Amino acid sequence: MDGIALPLSDIPEALIEQHGLQRLIHDRGGEREVRFLRRSRQPLLPVWHAGQLLIVAWGCRSGLLPRSGLTWQRTLDAGDWRPYQPEPIEIPAVAGLHNGIWFRIRRGVRGLLVESPVTAAYALVEPSTYYYRVMTRCGMMPVLIGERI
Repeated sequence: MDGIALPLSDIPEALIEQHGLQRLIHDRGGEREVRFLRRSRQPLLPVWHAGQLLIVAWGCRSGLLPRSGLTWQRTLDAGDWRPYQPEPIEIPAVAGLHNGIWFRIRRGVRGLLVESPVTAAYALVEPSTYYYRVMTRCGMMPVLIGERI
């Protein structure tokens, strides 16, 4: 997954100002949205954690944690993330981007948040369904909340 979009109205103005998200605002068919892209110079991601909407780093650029911003659900299930004490998060989104293809998301994406040695969020991925693979030409897809593509 290369990016997500969230309606501008879903993000409090204070967070937009605090994180300089004005540069991420786009228009999609008359609707203003904020696009978070994983390959940005400083990738950010909105996350729901402990009942609060936060804007955090998407992956880790320092090398202290994996850089990609994505991790397989199976690595979490196998306990590979246990040393980092990951916490489950929800990544709110109405659209996702993968290999240049935007697709609809109803509720969001499952993820994990690591707060030590640095704070970083990771979207969980799983093997693609046949449809998703044909649509995006990719063998992995995000772990969506309450739906499958």
